[in-house]
This record gives sequence, structure tokens and C-alpha cells, in this order.
Amino acid sequence: MPELPEVEVMRMGLEKALLGKEFLKVKINNLKIVSGNGTKRIEDKKKGKEFESKVINKKIISIKRRAKNIIINFEDESVIIIHLKMTGQIISNGIINKHTHIIFTLENETLIYNDMRKFGYVLYYKNLAESEAFGHFQKIGLEPFQKEFTLKYFSENITKKNKSIKSTLLEQSVVVGCGNIYCDEVCFASKVMPDRNCKTLNKLELENIYNNIKLILKKAIQLGGSSVSDYKMVNGESGKYANNHKVYGKHNTPCPICKNNLEKIIISGRATVFCNTCQK
Repeated sequence: MPELPEVEVMRMGLEKALLGKEFLKVKINNLKIVSGNGTKRIEDKKKGKEFESKVINKKIISIKRRAKNIIINFEDESVIIIHLKMTGQIISNGIINKHTHIIFTLENETLIYNDMRKFGYVLYYKNLAESEAFGHFQKIGLEPFQKEFTLKYFSENITKKNKSIKSTLLEQSVVVGCGNIYCDEVCFASKVMPDRNCKTLNKLELENIYNNIKLILKKAIQLGGSSVSDYKMVNGESGKYANNHKVYGKHNTPCPICKNNLEKIIISGRATVFCNTCQK
């Protein structure tokens, strides 16, 4: 959490807030956030000073997304790579608190980066190639909405995996976008047990999973994502897609179709909710 829909909604919010503008001032309250992307990070004062000096007074020309990464592109080809991890937030004109680690000042607006768990990162690179050299975007699959993500591509690549469908979707190596929430929702909508080995999926099941990945992620984006934890949109509001969840987080409650209680198991270390009657 956040997953692709939440990050895409944040990208769109940042596009409205930042496109064609410049950061006039940057204040970093926690140097670890700008010092690297590892789980164990050491504060790097040099990177902090570089970040504060290199991202100001340069026009922002685009805001892109790759998987769960937000990419802010400047006019000189330099970039900021943002990964929210579990609890990262970017809020426009939000209230500064003890979890506010970076403050970006624009002409008529302030953006704050909050992160209660401090697993996220906000990193500066002189260009996108440099960020890739540091390991960003490695071993990740196609975007679910790009033209290359076809049913043929999905079917051929997913059935090469000798592991469960949920584990495969979580690892992002075939297609990006489905974290824990949307894996459960896609499997339920496709009537497939999340622990099914990919090699056992038939043609119809593969088609259903493929279609539901696209349908569910698209709908989630339209509704602002799923606010089930700390996720907020850039304007500070909660996303509404959690109201559409059929199974995620709902074990021991009635299945919306057959009314039998939903069950829970652990797959790849993640709580996984399913209906033992409706899913096969």
C-alpha cells in the first residue's frame, strides 16, 4: 500500500499542482528519505544539500509513473524519483506534523511529504539513466494499460511461473500494479483461487484474470484509489474505491455472491482473502 491506482491518482494530482512550475525552496527534515532506497539507510548530508540545491528554480515539464514510482522531470533532464512504500503521502497545503520529512515551497502552494513508517524515498538524479543505473525499474513487467500488454503476452508469461497466481502478480515481473489489495480483488472477480499454480490456469481463467486486472485497476483510478490505511490523494481527500472491495480485508464476513463466510490464508507473507465456494 499504496498500489498502482493510488500512485497514478497521486501522479495526476501532482501534474495539476506542479506542471510548468518551479520549486522555490526545499526543506528536508529527515535526510534518510533523500539518501537512498535501501531498507537500512544512513543519513547523507551531501545528498541532502545536493537535493535542496539541485531541485529548485527549474521548470517541471512532466510527471510520469513507472510501476509504483512517481517521476518528476525537470527541464534540464534531471529527475526526482518518489516511492511511497507503505505510508508515504504527498499533500498540497497540508498541516506539517512530526511525520513531515520534506517541505516543497512553490509560488502559491506548499507540498509536504509525510511518511509515518519512513520506508519511502524521494531521490534526485541528474537524469533518468542515472536512476536506472542505481537499480530503479529493474525486473518489473509491463504496465497494464500499455499496448504491449496483450492477452497473448500475459498468458505466455504468466504460465511460465511455477508458483501461485497471487505470488506472481505480487512480484510485478509480468505486469505491474497489483499489490495485496488488487490481487485479492482480481482473483475473486476471476473466480480463481489465489493459491492456484499459474501452470494450472486454463484459457478462460487466463482471459478473466487479464481482463479483470485492467478493469479493476481502471475503476480504482477513477474512484481515487483505496484509502484503507494512510493513503490520501494530493488534495488530502480519501479515495473511494475501498467501498467497492468485494473480499480484501473481509475474512469471516459473508461472500457478496454465495453468502458463505470468506476465508483467509497467507501467501507470500500477505494476508489473502477468498471465497472457497466461488473461487476454484
